[in-house]
Amino acid sequence: MSSSQHLISGVIIVSTLLGVGKFNTVYFYGYYYFITTQCHFSSSLSDVEYIQSYAFNKAEFARFNSTVGKFVGYTKFGVMNAELMNNDSAFLARLRAEKDRYCKHNDQTDINTILTKKVEPAVELTMGKASTGGHPAMLVCSAYNFYPKMIRVTWHRDGQEVTGDVISSEELADGDWYYQTHSHLEFTPRAGEKISCVVEHESLREPLEITWDPSMPEPDRNKIAIGAAALVLGLIVTAAGFNYYKTKSRGRILVPSG
Repeated sequence: MSSSQHLISGVIIVSTLLGVGKFNTVYFYGYYYFITTQCHFSSSLSDVEYIQSYAFNKAEFARFNSTVGKFVGYTKFGVMNAELMNNDSAFLARLRAEKDRYCKHNDQTDINTILTKKVEPAVELTMGKASTGGHPAMLVCSAYNFYPKMIRVTWHRDGQEVTGDVISSEELADGDWYYQTHSHLEFTPRAGEKISCVVEHESLREPLEITWDPSMPEPDRNKIAIGAAALVLGLIVTAAGFNYYKTKSRGRILVPSG
């Protein structure tokens, strides 16, 4: 099985994610009755499972599962209805056929659609820990909101790939079909060196390289930015005060003394 096929292994609720399933709602005086249809499958479509769930006010009371082949009730009301529907042989036969008619027919199209989607990662390079007291510094390279899952993040120092002192996380699922990953490089700064993070992903035409500027530590850059903002604010306040003083002076009448 290819790596791309692993991306879509698991469960897809077609009614809510892909818009091709059934999602019926009947409501009356504040009460809600739901029927949802789901197709569970792996990338090979060899073990497709068709599920139809019945819920009242968000509480599921009965379910048909193609693997079980009949309805199962979860409440007293659900058990009663499951028994009634299981005794309807024609209705049960139609649901059993839905796995092939509905799921297998649509799922292959859905898989092909998913596998063609590519989203470029948003990459950030930050200082995780500055070098103090002889201790090494740490850079963090983060890639966000990319798809598909497979991605490669490497570190380069003066043109050479760094293999040691690197800790990387796995691709973390965001729960919305996107992924993120983080790589940490621990290093002792050297004058004039070039450190960069290189990201390779299927959505990128060429590797994306972001170079760290070691000329000024990030805390110092923040202090300078804050100081500059305070200086500009001070100049604005001073200019406003001077203009106010000049305006008041023009309207003042001088009276000779003595």
